[in-house]
Amino acid sequence: MIGERYIFANPDYFYLLILIPFFIIWYIWRQKTRTITFKVSSIAAFKNVKPSLRLYLRHSLFVLRLLAYASIVVALARPQTSSSKETVNTEGIDIVLAIDVSTSMLAEDLKPNRIEAAKKYALQFIENRINDRMGLVVFSGESFTQCPVTIDHTVLKSMFKSIQSGMIEDGTAIGMGLATAVTRLKDSKAKSKVIILLTDGVNNMGFVAPATAADIAKTYNIRVYTIGVGTKGMAPYPFDTPFGKQYRNVEVQIDEEILKEISKKTNGKYFRATNNKSLEDIYNEINKLETTKVDIAVFSKKTDHFRIFALLALGLFLFEILLRYIAFKTLP
Repeated sequence: MIGERYIFANPDYFYLLILIPFFIIWYIWRQKTRTITFKVSSIAAFKNVKPSLRLYLRHSLFVLRLLAYASIVVALARPQTSSSKETVNTEGIDIVLAIDVSTSMLAEDLKPNRIEAAKKYALQFIENRINDRMGLVVFSGESFTQCPVTIDHTVLKSMFKSIQSGMIEDGTAIGMGLATAVTRLKDSKAKSKVIILLTDGVNNMGFVAPATAADIAKTYNIRVYTIGVGTKGMAPYPFDTPFGKQYRNVEVQIDEEILKEISKKTNGKYFRATNNKSLEDIYNEINKLETTKVDIAVFSKKTDHFRIFALLALGLFLFEILLRYIAFKTLP
């Protein structure tokens, strides 16, 4: 960012301009006191005599001197142009959000349901991480990359909004989801690499065990925050029946032990979200834990321009002397 502005290093000198009205008053008084008067019996002989233009222009000498004085004052005030350049250096964090999209995420203990609540607060989290590259992995019975790690958050948010429960084979492959997220980050050069894994179930599918995926994440210095979503006890779950949608209470089963183990191995943290407010608070806490370093260096340069006004004052003064002793030499 570059900006330039005009400033004065010694603005107090402008108070000297207050003297200009007194100079004008003095000049007028001096002109009157220097006027010579004499008595004549008749002014008829002077009726057709008009003052010459040269006589009026003699006042230009005083104007030139005032301008020279004003230029000296401006020069003393030291006019400067101040230009500044701001350089912003960021050390961003690469983050992959791994979201469970199994059909159990349709349970409505969070409103309107678990998956929509997860999307809502994850999108808020994305909007707060403007300097970070982020990606999205979805998993259920299998896993895949919905959006590679990117700084284009507009694309990421668009892809995020399109995910829905049941979009892939049902089940809960926590290890596969984590392993896919690790794959997206393992070659990253970012100073910090983070995975936020959100699920509401127990690992029951996939050929990669969650503990094994955690070990791989640890090898690549990837920190994993795990979030278990669901109330404690029973949760209302919608079922389609010939008579329309009906609800049954189903038991909430979250493998908290394996989620805690994943976070512990990778120096992350485990969270439990039992309602919308707690899920929002979890994302806010992770946002605070993973701060992005932003360095702002400001360079400024000041250039003096008083010489222009000093030379102008000298030029006006010399021009006034030239006129006084050549053009107006014979005038009083």
